Amino acid sequence: MITGYTHILKTGLLTCLLVTASVLQAQMPTLRVRERDRKRDVEMVTSLGSILLRLSDETPNHRDNFIRLVRSRFYEGIAFHRVIKGFMIQTGDPKSRDSSLRKPRRVRDSAYTIPAEIRETMYHRRGVLAAARMGDQVNPAKASSGTQFYIVQGRKFTDISLDSVETFRLNGRKIPGPHREIYKSEGGAPHLDQSYTIFGEVIWGMDIVDHIADVNTTGRSGNDKPLKPVSILKMRLVRRNS
Repeated sequence: MITGYTHILKTGLLTCLLVTASVLQAQMPTLRVRERDRKRDVEMVTSLGSILLRLSDETPNHRDNFIRLVRSRFYEGIAFHRVIKGFMIQTGDPKSRDSSLRKPRRVRDSAYTIPAEIRETMYHRRGVLAAARMGDQVNPAKASSGTQFYIVQGRKFTDISLDSVETFRLNGRKIPGPHREIYKSEGGAPHLDQSYTIFGEVIWGMDIVDHIADVNTTGRSGNDKPLKPVSILKMRLVRRNS
């Protein structure tokens, strides 16, 4: 049973994102997802600014789960507990919640998982929203954490560095040509492709993602925790402008 947050390393390199708490106490939120909810975006208001998220219809189980959590106010007061500049920002651990805030409605703090919905067409370009999970050693099916997620800040790559990712991080699997072009022009985290479920993207507010990614942290030895808390103040469903 994993009760803490840990790095799993492979040849000295970070290979996966982990979740907290026991999956044996699974308790999914039970709010009914309305059809109109699926046509809305999610505004995430953080202590450093707002980020607008659009959920993907290609990953319906993750989409609906996230909508339930948002409507339940689950994320209010939860901190970004892991931040790595040039890589990603991660949040969703209920143990990081500000205890001075009211408890969310209808959702317990126990952990649960969601079956993977990994799609070949979805890749870790800058700005994607994806679910954290336990490592392959204990989670070969790549099931996602029910509550923890990350947003990719990423960095730009060259053809040479992408070739290296294919050889040493993707075990020879080739990155599709269009994806390579995006990784070179916009950036991302290609070594995570086909290993984690992507279920949305940032529509606006990447400057806030960059701001969060730029905060001072404890570094790898301290699990990359921000020295000063950066928290989610609220999340809400909002009407889409386009």
